[in-house]
Amino acid sequence: MIAGLFAPEGGWVVRIRDLSAEDPASPEAVEEVAGFATLMHANAFARRYVRDSVERCRVPGATAEEVAAHWHAFGEDAEVADAGVLGWTSATELAHFAANPLPAGDEERDWRSLDPRRDEDGEDDEDEAGA
Repeated sequence: MIAGLFAPEGGWVVRIRDLSAEDPASPEAVEEVAGFATLMHANAFARRYVRDSVERCRVPGATAEEVAAHWHAFGEDAEVADAGVLGWTSATELAHFAANPLPAGDEERDWRSLDPRRDEDGEDDEDEAGA
């Protein structure tokens, strides 16, 4: 199977890693969001999730380097599992997010509307959606 052409059984999975955890690689620091029908959907969710996390770590007057350092210490990273080079990664845009002097708009940060855990009425399934 070629990544990007077909979703794995159950859909694409986005892994969210809590960078503030004592051990960000530990199972307790990783959350998996499953059920993305397309790679484009999973990539958009991961990008918006990280963008929102960067903005929550931004403090007024911080330099790009400080914003990135705050995110690495207190933020959350997201990646599309098993997507290889076709999956979005924070490394490709983190510097841009941190350096952007204007905070991201609501749409750039709205990962919740893309979350497959939401039911058709827009409600969170069993309160699973995070922050």
